[in-house]
Amino acid sequence: MTGGASARAANAAVELQVPDALRPLLEKHLDFLELAPDQLLDAGGRVALMRRARKEIREMLATEGYFSPTIERKDLEDGRLLVVVTPGGRTHISSVDLRFTGDLTGGEGDRPARLAALRNAWGLQAGQPFRQADWDAAKQRLLDALSTREYAAASIVDSQAVINPDTASAELKVEVDSGPVFRFGPMEVSGLADYDASLVERYRPPERGEPYSQERLLRFQTALQNTSYFASVVVDIDRSTPTPEAVPVRVMVIEAKPRRIGFGSGISSNTGYRVETSYRDAHFMGQPWTLVSGVRVEQRRQLGYADVFLPPSLSGHLDSFGVLAEHTNISGLQTQRQSIGVVRTIPRGSMENRLALNFQHEILTPEGSLRSSRSALTANWSWTYRAVDNILDPRHGQVVNFQLGGASRAFLSDRNFVRLYGRYQHFFPVGERDVLILRAEGGMTLAASRDGVPQDFLFRTGGAQTVRGYAYQSLGVTEGSATVGGRYLAVTSAEYVHWYEGNWGVAAFVDAGNANDERELFKMNLGYGVGPRWRSPAGPIAVDLAYGQSDHRVRLQFAVAIAF
Repeated sequence: MTGGASARAANAAVELQVPDALRPLLEKHLDFLELAPDQLLDAGGRVALMRRARKEIREMLATEGYFSPTIERKDLEDGRLLVVVTPGGRTHISSVDLRFTGDLTGGEGDRPARLAALRNAWGLQAGQPFRQADWDAAKQRLLDALSTREYAAASIVDSQAVINPDTASAELKVEVDSGPVFRFGPMEVSGLADYDASLVERYRPPERGEPYSQERLLRFQTALQNTSYFASVVVDIDRSTPTPEAVPVRVMVIEAKPRRIGFGSGISSNTGYRVETSYRDAHFMGQPWTLVSGVRVEQRRQLGYADVFLPPSLSGHLDSFGVLAEHTNISGLQTQRQSIGVVRTIPRGSMENRLALNFQHEILTPEGSLRSSRSALTANWSWTYRAVDNILDPRHGQVVNFQLGGASRAFLSDRNFVRLYGRYQHFFPVGERDVLILRAEGGMTLAASRDGVPQDFLFRTGGAQTVRGYAYQSLGVTEGSATVGGRYLAVTSAEYVHWYEGNWGVAAFVDAGNANDERELFKMNLGYGVGPRWRSPAGPIAVDLAYGQSDHRVRLQFAVAIAF
């Protein structure tokens, strides 16, 4: 259909008459349409403008497959110009000729199947309208599919779109040379000063003889970039190498400043106002060890810590060791705790295993009850599985965590005990933006009694991200006027989040849970409420107005609402 003038044409010196489907394209690129009436040209200027208009309009229409347009000028009574565009017949693809040369055509192994897959994936077929953008994109997709795996030097030798204006047809011809098969060779590292090349080898570079893969290079580059050792990392190969069968992997790094001091402050509805300072040294004791230390002072918790992280082993596991001193005063229970421990983390794709050995000593002072102390040498195992679409802001997938730990009186512990804990979160996308989040937690400590068991191996709940509507760790066992940990835990939660356009949303939720020392006395406490959500760089920030049904109180609680 041929449209009339656009809404802006009434206030312009040049009016455009063109089919509605093509109007946005032309109005976006033809700047002479912005001429105001007081900029009307004389006769010579109008001739020059039309010459320019015909050239530019033909070029724009050609990108959409219109190669024989008619462009006419009409002088309106008010002195303005009317440019009438008749695009003519649209060009359609009449034939496609894909030709391949190079190693890919050898016929060995999976080459025939891969060649057939490339032909089947070609997006332009006979009978389709011809568009320049589609033509360019199809060639790029073909080249990417070939050059990102094995054939790093693949190139398009020749490409032609032969247009026949008389028949409004396009013959497409593409010739692709795959070149030779590339395989990774030795690693060449440049830019190191403080560290040895052996550090880079710990982050699992491509193995010699491994077929070239762009995704493999990017994964290796990302692993190096995510360390504290380097400010910049580029990993690539020389595609013009004379030795594609063993192409060197070039690693170019710029080392980061090894030492950093940080300061911060914040507020949490769980532990109150916070100030902290931290010190980080990525070249601790002259080794590629990373020291992370700091002091944090909160209203209800104060702690100092120092952890040393070793670079990954050649098998991929991560080791660390550290010390911690902490004082808390939460729900009437004062706790002084000192601990020292070692941790081994074994990441495997979406799964992570963590093994820890820790010795801790704590002194408990419940308000209104007797002071006590306990020590334990604990062995702990944690298994986590994450399968979500976005680690910081998931809409689909699940997170599972299972923990097993314990101690024995035969090994520096006051009590024999075994602790079991599990957590499950599932994210269900609803519509285009919303999400339903279901969560369940459960735990049990097997021991003759809770006496002598460290608080970390018992259970309290309540607060943001647990059972909302109740004070932080206020649900548990009453001792004096304080709340202490019990041997059993159960928590369930359902939350619906509606996201508006942009980074804001609103959530409604229902939580239920409790911690207790006797299963027969177990009673779930219900909490529910609503609150806004904001997508921050660190993940969604949640501010909840929650009502605790058991104590009939409304609380304002906030936290970073990420999946653990």
